[in-house]
Amino acid sequence: MDKQWNRFFAFLLRDSLIILLAVALWLYTLALGKPHDLWSVAVHVATGLLTVFVAYLLHEWGHLLGAWVAGGAFVLPATVTETMFLFRFDNVRNSRAQFISMSLGGFASSILVVVFLVSALPWNLLASWIALGLVAAGVLATFIIEVPMFLGVVRGGPMPTGTAFVSPPGTPPERAGAGGSSLI
Repeated sequence: MDKQWNRFFAFLLRDSLIILLAVALWLYTLALGKPHDLWSVAVHVATGLLTVFVAYLLHEWGHLLGAWVAGGAFVLPATVTETMFLFRFDNVRNSRAQFISMSLGGFASSILVVVFLVSALPWNLLASWIALGLVAAGVLATFIIEVPMFLGVVRGGPMPTGTAFVSPPGTPPERAGAGGSSLI
């Protein structure tokens, strides 16, 4: 996190405000009850979609906390709007154990979010069905995209590359993350 604290707090503020907006939308949605006109349908759809986005953000924060706890090297984006990813994990400087910790942090966060949503959301609202359905699709996407990479590293395969990863300058292209250089 050296030299990245300002960016960290910018992301923390951004995501806290998004969560507060989601809570406010849920309070309004609950006050509206079941949708009965176009406006209430729109509010339910917006609430459900924002809930899914919050679930995604919490999944990313789980990955970041997993990397941080393990002492992993990562780079936060320069601005809060640069990328959908909360950070880029250094796929060369980090060990397998650090990758596993980073991965497990995201998985644990997703499990906690799903348990919370299933237990807290009212089952009779359109917003709940949108949120739960799309979060379930996100969990499926995690199983398809992230779990195979995780299992590959656990079994001794190479560290993954791609847009969620960075590498030190001079890293051979076949090992480099597509996220660029990890110079801070």
